[in-house]
Amino acid sequence: MMGMKRADGRLRTEARPPGAELNFIAYPEGSVLFSLGNTRVLCNASIEQRLPGWMQSGDKPGGWVTAEYAMLPRATHSRSQRETFQPRARSQEIRRLIGRSLRAAVKLENLPAITCIVDCDVLQADGGTRTASISGGYIALAMALFRLSESHGTGLDLFRPAVAAISAGIVDDEAMVDLAYREDASAAFDLNVVMNASGALIEVQGTAEQGAIPRDKFVELLELTETSIRGMLQFQRDKLQEADISLPEEVWGAPHR
Repeated sequence: MMGMKRADGRLRTEARPPGAELNFIAYPEGSVLFSLGNTRVLCNASIEQRLPGWMQSGDKPGGWVTAEYAMLPRATHSRSQRETFQPRARSQEIRRLIGRSLRAAVKLENLPAITCIVDCDVLQADGGTRTASISGGYIALAMALFRLSESHGTGLDLFRPAVAAISAGIVDDEAMVDLAYREDASAAFDLNVVMNASGALIEVQGTAEQGAIPRDKFVELLELTETSIRGMLQFQRDKLQEADISLPEEVWGAPHR
């Protein structure tokens, strides 16, 4: 039912309002404290003047974009062990997802011989940490690459369509977008969707937790995420423009049909 209210007062079709404090850390080439409801992720993009070993040995043109992800020990209700020596399997899976998603927004072949590392550290978790890391990570990455392009004087053609992400799920037989932790914990099906500004899908991760769901419910979830991602892309654009970072118009391109 469209008018159904959730615990935090949202409609099932409403994502939590995002927030972003740019230049949160002074030293990285791109930095943003990104929030989605009570989820807060610090995203820092650093440019290193080197390539990964596999690119050096293979004489590959261009540069590389990668990501790291971790939760602080008290990002959740109880303390978890700090990931000092070896990332947990979940963290490794999420960092790969973030890296794949952000690389889809960059013309890697046009980069100089650099590696851009986007560190996503979850300060507080209330659901949707991986999608918040992608949406916030894109802002940090765009800041870093824009500044890199500007420093070359003539600029560099570095950007593909912008990228954002959101979660969704089936809770109490209702399709909902942007699940908070309590909703996610009881969801019969949860979904994470990464999409670009052309409307093309980059990654879809979905899991049925309590048995199969009908196809029409899955399609409904996809439609909910697309609407929310459109809003997130506009938020990203507005925040970057507030910082005098204007990306080429095609980055925010027309919807894909």
